[in-house]
Amino acid sequence: MPSYNRSFDLSISDVSLIEEALRARGRELSSMRMALKEDNPAHLESIRVIERDQRQNEELLGRLHDQKIFYRPKSAVYVGG
Repeated sequence: MPSYNRSFDLSISDVSLIEEALRARGRELSSMRMALKEDNPAHLESIRVIERDQRQNEELLGRLHDQKIFYRPKSAVYVGG
């Protein structure tokens, strides 16, 4: 059985492109979800699948965000905004 590569060499622009694609996919899923009506029983399974995909998409975006290292000055008090 093949094993997975656990080491990736991605540039900042690569990660940015991945995030853009995930956000575009999120917008697409949202549009698909809005087109379906909850009161139609035929749409219920499709709604569940779309919402599961949306959740996975958002979780992946969150994991990418959590791996970023943001600039914080060490010598002075940081004031965000």
